Order: sequence, then C-alpha cells, then structure tokens
Amino acid sequence: MAELLQTTLCYLEQDDCYLMLHRVKKKNDVNHDKWIGVGGKFEPGEDAEQCVRREVLEETGLRLGQVHYRGIVDFTCEPWPAERMHLFTGSDFSGTMTDCTEGTLEWVAKSAVPTLPIWEGDKIFLDLLAKDAPFFHLSLTYDGDTLIRAVLDRKELI
Repeated sequence: MAELLQTTLCYLEQDDCYLMLHRVKKKNDVNHDKWIGVGGKFEPGEDAEQCVRREVLEETGLRLGQVHYRGIVDFTCEPWPAERMHLFTGSDFSGTMTDCTEGTLEWVAKSAVPTLPIWEGDKIFLDLLAKDAPFFHLSLTYDGDTLIRAVLDRKELI
C-alpha cells in the first residue's frame, strides 16, 4: 500500500476575510487555477503544527502566533496519491506578506470564497469552519474535479 501523503492547510483570518492562494504558477499542479488556503507537505520529522508554521512562512512571509487545529480531511482522487490534510485557522500572525511562488495571494471576504473556483469538498469544510464546528474528520473522494463521496465523522453526506 502506498504511503499516505501528509499535508497542512491554513486559512489565515483578518477583517472577516481569508487569505487565499490562487494557484496559477506551479507546473503539474492538481490545484491549478483553484483558490485554496496556504500550506503544503510535511518534511521528515515534522508534526502538523510545525509543518503549517513553516509552510505559511515560506508561502506568505508571515509568522503564525497561535493557530487552531480544526480538523483532518482525507482526499482520494486517482491517479494522485491519497492525502491526509491537517486543517488549521489562525488570526494571530506577524510580518510582511511576500509574493508566493505557487500563485497569487489575496484577502477574500469569507462570504465570497464559495463563489471562487474552489474544490466542491472545500465548501463543506469551509462551512464547518464558519459554523465553528468542533474538531472533525472529513473524507472526500473525487473522480477528476467531481466530488463523488463525502463522509463527515463517519456520516455519509454524498
């Protein structure tokens, strides 16, 4: 069995906006032209919080203070490897935002995020974040760009 890819994703919050990354610069990117939070793959020896702090600093130039670990999202989409994403939010950060090599960073009103080109499953966990849901486990299965199955805390949604 292939090893599970471990990643993080963080939605930085400010003035009822999320810092969103429009993924337009990276080659062979499963997220090409999608809008997502910031984050990335674990490096050897890192835990989820260490990874999210490093990734946010690398992609934005901002240093995270307190972060909130909100949930785990498992993705399955052939032919990509299975992925376990550790989801965080944070409004405590410092520094000066820099350009990102993977796309364009932009503050977007939380209410406008679902209207952007985002993954269908992201709408589910963004809604959970908006409702301040307790820690959750969401499993998402895609066929290409189409969400074909969603299971939240062992309850079938789709």
